[in-house]
Amino acid sequence: MNDNAVSVSRVSKNFHYTSARASTLKSLVTGIFRSDSSKSSDIQHALRDVSFDVKKGEFFGIVGRNGSGKSTLLKMIAGIYQPNSGHIRVEGKLVPFIELGVGFNPELTGRENVYLNGALLGFSRPEIEAQYQEIVEFAELDKFMDQQLKNYSSGMQVRLAFSMAVRAKADVLLIDEVLAVGDADFQRKCYEYFKRLKKDKKTVVFVSHDMSAVQEYCDRVALIEKSKLVTVDSAEKVAQLYRQLFNSEELTKEIIEGKRWGDESVITTEIKTEVTAKEIIIRQTVQAQADGLDTIIGIRIKDSSGKEVAGTNTKIEQVRVTPTIKGTTHTVTWRMSNVLSEGDYIVDPSVLLADGITVADWWNEATILKVRKGRHLPYPVDPGFSVKIAKA
Repeated sequence: MNDNAVSVSRVSKNFHYTSARASTLKSLVTGIFRSDSSKSSDIQHALRDVSFDVKKGEFFGIVGRNGSGKSTLLKMIAGIYQPNSGHIRVEGKLVPFIELGVGFNPELTGRENVYLNGALLGFSRPEIEAQYQEIVEFAELDKFMDQQLKNYSSGMQVRLAFSMAVRAKADVLLIDEVLAVGDADFQRKCYEYFKRLKKDKKTVVFVSHDMSAVQEYCDRVALIEKSKLVTVDSAEKVAQLYRQLFNSEELTKEIIEGKRWGDESVITTEIKTEVTAKEIIIRQTVQAQADGLDTIIGIRIKDSSGKEVAGTNTKIEQVRVTPTIKGTTHTVTWRMSNVLSEGDYIVDPSVLLADGITVADWWNEATILKVRKGRHLPYPVDPGFSVKIAKA
């Protein structure tokens, strides 16, 4: 009996890019009328000789820096790309959470797209009807289901697609960064879903840059760097190796490049941090690109492994944000007691519209917050304990 759900054997993938080279104006002009022999082909090695197995019932992670080849690998397991050499074997039905929303029709309503996408996922109409309300409630889109999909924000579309995909009957799930969907509440809902997958011993291949999520859910993890497999080991050991392999300067550059999405109706233009012995101050400058919008402005702080340690927003703090006026800029000043342990922390600013669903600007990993206290603790919080010993 085969215990492997996915087998990747000596897989390599190259991408070819054709470019014409002309050293003079004359050669450029005459080159237009020449055959393709005058053009050169550049090769990008996306993956080189990668091998590993994913066991049935295993939550398997794939990590690596931007451009390392991890997403290409996931797309090859999904069958979107074919390897140039080697082979990939998948046991059972596979559902990819990669290009969510493929098959959606923007001219149809959200309701109609649920039935359309459900049919593509293999559900009968009675099965879709039985799950319809759960799908809508999970996506938190009840008020929008009779609107055309073209009027949805990109975040709303992905949330609807995600809510459909989680109900697909699958033996193997492929997940690529779909936790970065919607606001913090919806992300927590996604995390709860992955906890159920792990508890139910579902086979999952999970690509992420969030090392805290990788450590929490993954049984084993593959580390990819420069198109090659570095190691396959426990999540804790791979996370430690990842930080050892790449010095702080490289990781800081990686973090600042970050990820950002939203409809850009209101954007964060600048983030500044100030750290004193007693206080942490974060100044978030936001600019309106449209009139009359009610917004929720938020901030999140993560440690160097990606684990959330603090965060809030104007709704939680019960601070009213006035409706936007196009072109105006405001600075939101966040203050908190400096109880963080010494280390480097990641700051994620966000702006959502008042519905709590539509993302205007989510800037994941926007900047680094450096906390220096002169001592290192193995805990995220350093409240400044006082200790007194008295004779009993």
